[in-house]
Amino acid sequence: MRLANKTALITGGTSGIGLATARLFVAEGARVAVTGRNESTFAAVQTDLGEKALVLKGDVRSMDDMRAVATQIQESFGGLDVVFANAGHAFPSPIDKVNNDLYNEIMDINVKGTVVTLQAVLPQLREGASFIMNTSFTAQTGKHGISLTAAAKAALRSLARSWSFEFLGRKIRFNAIAPGAIDTPLVSKWGISDEEVHQLKSELAEFIPLGHLGRAKDIAFAALYLASDESSYVVGTELVVDGGASQL
Repeated sequence: MRLANKTALITGGTSGIGLATARLFVAEGARVAVTGRNESTFAAVQTDLGEKALVLKGDVRSMDDMRAVATQIQESFGGLDVVFANAGHAFPSPIDKVNNDLYNEIMDINVKGTVVTLQAVLPQLREGASFIMNTSFTAQTGKHGISLTAAAKAALRSLARSWSFEFLGRKIRFNAIAPGAIDTPLVSKWGISDEEVHQLKSELAEFIPLGHLGRAKDIAFAALYLASDESSYVVGTELVVDGGASQL
């Protein structure tokens, strides 16, 4: 029970990495709030996570939405010990395909969304809280065709450093997790066929030293470490969980 008596917020917590992390946090004793935008999934997620969880509608780009989330958390939990700013968007972005909508979607969900989330929950964050950001190994590897996502995730890495100093007085720890290629539903949202999804995942696995895609729970275990008191001396760092891909 490494998170006993702790409360946590996980944005983008109704599927993939966020949901896997929510399950693990609940199992480790935390009360957990998750946010999402697709309300059709909320009942199933609530059943999955159980009575210790809140499933809340919220778009991280909207200050009104996130303030409403913060208010509901305050009323139910009384404060926050952990935030996993997991909501994000990754999409192929070769420079000749970049347009205003794609740029805004990637930058606003990843960067603005994390800034808005922090601003909204600051009054609820207890002294000594842990704020975790979801970055990406792509910010370190320079893989082609995904430059906007890499740039957005690099911005989050920078924010983790800056905010670590800004909030030293409140003893709030800011850290990041950089996932590698993880087997989640994200790629299926790119508008490609199931066959193309399978082919892409196979190609990605070939470039990973461990030989396979990561699992959502691999990132969840990293988040558990950064959320727990075991990482109390870890501040402003980025934990890379990519099967060795960024070492090539």
